[in-house]
Amino acid sequence: MPKSCPAWLENALGTAHDGAGDLTVAAVGAEKLLGAGGLKLTSAAFQSGEGLDPSFTADEEDAVAPPLEWSQPPAGTMEMAVVVEDVSADARCHWLVWGIAPQRGKLMEGETPPRTGKNGAGNSDWLLPALEDEDEHTFVFQLFALDTPLSLSPGASRKALVEAMDGHVVGVSLLTATYAREKEIEDWDDIDLE
Repeated sequence: MPKSCPAWLENALGTAHDGAGDLTVAAVGAEKLLGAGGLKLTSAAFQSGEGLDPSFTADEEDAVAPPLEWSQPPAGTMEMAVVVEDVSADARCHWLVWGIAPQRGKLMEGETPPRTGKNGAGNSDWLLPALEDEDEHTFVFQLFALDTPLSLSPGASRKALVEAMDGHVVGVSLLTATYAREKEIEDWDDIDLE
């Protein structure tokens, strides 16, 4: 059963999602941390709420993680962490990243981050969104500014990352993206190619 979502997080996401209470930010974030010090997460590949390009999903063979950028984090930030979860699938984890220098300000498209943990499939890569159904899923990119370097080993679990970050988050920014499996054309004869 999904955990209840705090009102501040529901407001930040813009719409209600059944799995929002299970997101990492629900466990270690707070309303006062949202955008602290002007912290803002963006991507050159999509605007918040837009669809993910197939090049970041299982719809393409050579798919990679999308690029991310962030503004100057709050004073006292020692490290940045990124968690990406599918709020439409019980907050299934697609990426756990930490050990990023705060002044770096970005992760390039397809870049291998300094430290990664186990995603929902049990490996440390960007877990390509691959859906069984044709429903639209919402992915929440969560950026955390931390006041201490994390001493986690690569391959750590989401649970271990949440425990390590608890009490050390000084800023949070959220970015959402949607993805729906491309519908296959069943009968080419039904398509008008004028």
